[in-house]
This record gives sequence, C-alpha cells and structure tokens, in this order.
Amino acid sequence: MDWKLEVVVAPVADVERARAFYVDTLGFTLDTDFAPNDSFRVIQVTPPGSACSIVFGTGLGGGMAPGSLKGPQLAVDDIEAAYAFLEERGVKNSGPQHFVDGQMTPGVEPNRADYGTFIYFDDPDGNSWALQEIKHHAR
Repeated sequence: MDWKLEVVVAPVADVERARAFYVDTLGFTLDTDFAPNDSFRVIQVTPPGSACSIVFGTGLGGGMAPGSLKGPQLAVDDIEAAYAFLEERGVKNSGPQHFVDGQMTPGVEPNRADYGTFIYFDDPDGNSWALQEIKHHAR
C-alpha cells in the first residue's frame, strides 16, 4: 500500500501576503483559491515538480499559530541554482550549508553528495523551509 504525502498546511496570518510569496515570489503553481464566504478561504499551491502541495488560508482550523510550521524540506537537484533563484527573488536565506562533524558549515557539500547540502528560508510569517540537494533519490 502506498502512503503519499499530498498536502502540508502552513499557518499564516496574512493570506494575501502568503499568496504573493508562494505564487509570485517563489513561482509555485496556484492550484486553487476558494472562498465560499468571508470566514473561510483555502489557497493551495504546488512547488514546480512536486506531488505535494501547500495549503493556507482562513478558517482552516488545526490550531497552529502562524509561523509555527518548522522543518519541511523541498528537494532540488541543483542547490546552487536554487540559491541563485532565492537571491534574485530577494528571499532571505542561509545560503548553502552542509554538515561537518555534526555541525552545519557554510558552503556546498564538497563531494556534492545527495542529501548533503541545505538552504534554509522562512516565509513572511516565519514558517521555516529547507531546500535539500538530491540528484538521485535513494528510494
């Protein structure tokens, strides 16, 4: 039986600001922006090439405070291109980092090993995301 992660909910305070960040700044596909009334709105966006979407909005429930999502990772096959993209879009980020003796160290993993280099950034509400370079998935 397959278990597929389809949606991650990102709690936000300002839905329009989040929509602009994910769609206009990051270039994610806007799948839906549905608001049947003033107290409920759901926006679903999908990163290019991803099978998993991100949902945010108004009245979604769940009790998560805006900015409390920490740690989801987005896989990219070229961390340096991803870094350049974030920089040209004005997204504050950590720059490429890799582990040395269990500590994060600036720079790309010297052997460009899969799962070895990361970039961290936050959305405008403080939800934290990681980019991880993976050219060949282990699965």
